[in-house]
This record gives sequence, C-alpha cells and structure tokens, in this order.
Amino acid sequence: MLSAIRLISEAADLAARRHNGMARKGRGSEPYINHLAEVANLLATATDGADAELVAAGWLHDTIEDTDATREELAQKFSERVASLVVECTDDMSLPKPERRRRQIVDASKKSAGAKLIKIADKISNIGARIHSDPTTEERDDLVDYTGWAEQVVAGCRGGNSWLDQTFDDAVQRARASL
Repeated sequence: MLSAIRLISEAADLAARRHNGMARKGRGSEPYINHLAEVANLLATATDGADAELVAAGWLHDTIEDTDATREELAQKFSERVASLVVECTDDMSLPKPERRRRQIVDASKKSAGAKLIKIADKISNIGARIHSDPTTEERDDLVDYTGWAEQVVAGCRGGNSWLDQTFDDAVQRARASL
C-alpha cells in the first residue's frame, strides 16, 4: 500500500488528469478539479488528516461517474476501500436526473460511514458553488432547488462528524441568506 501522502498525491494526480478540461457548474467556468480539491480538503479537515483513504476517495469521488475510470483500476492503484467509497458515491448516469436524485435520498442512510462523509462534503462544495452575489432568477431557482434536495440527502448522512454536519448547516444558511 502507498504511504498516506503518496496515496493522496496519486489520487489528486489521477483526478486532475481524468477531469482535465472539465468545467464546474456554477462559479462561471471554474475548472472541475477545484470541486474535487475542495471535497478532499473538507474531508482532510473533518478527520484532521487521520484518514488518507477517505481523502483520496474525496479526490476521486466523481471519477467513475464522469470519466472512463473503473472500480478495478481504483482498487488496483489505490485500495479496495478507496474503490468501494468511490463506487458508493457514484450515480447511475443511465438513469434520468430525477431518479438519480431520488435514489440519493433513499440510499443515503444505507451508505458506509466514509461515503456519508464524502456525500456531505460534496453537497457543501456544490451549494457554495451555486451562491452568487447578484443571482439571476435561474441561479436563484437552482440554488433553492439544489439546497432543498441536498438537505434531504444529508439528513440520511448526519452523525458521523459534527464539524462536517455544522459546516453543511452553515453552507445552507449562507445559501438562504444570499437569496
């Protein structure tokens, strides 16, 4: 197994290479890698750096969903746990968006402790990206919709890390204050 620093560094490298050229929703055309870095940093902060596999999975949480990466590749390159966490956080993109969203709500409470933390960190990052200082009607509607849905997902993920739970609540409060 790779050392903790190498594991995280290799995960960041793979995430950057596989998401190269992708832009993030919200925040203009910000590189997608910024989202992955934010999720990984939230997880590192929440665990005080004590769980390298979780942080690596944070970097990689969208690689199977958004790129040609496979579970087998992640298990071989990183670890079985990293691959399992990423798979737990991967939506079935063959399903329509409303069904994917519904499944995230229903399945949230059934996820492993680590996957729940990744889900919360992901939602914190995505809410933050949707907050604009002078939102258009469309941006405002998207923020309201996303935040309401994220609250339903996170309701099934709470209790594993009080700092992450509070950081999510703070993100929701910032979102509502921006409307």
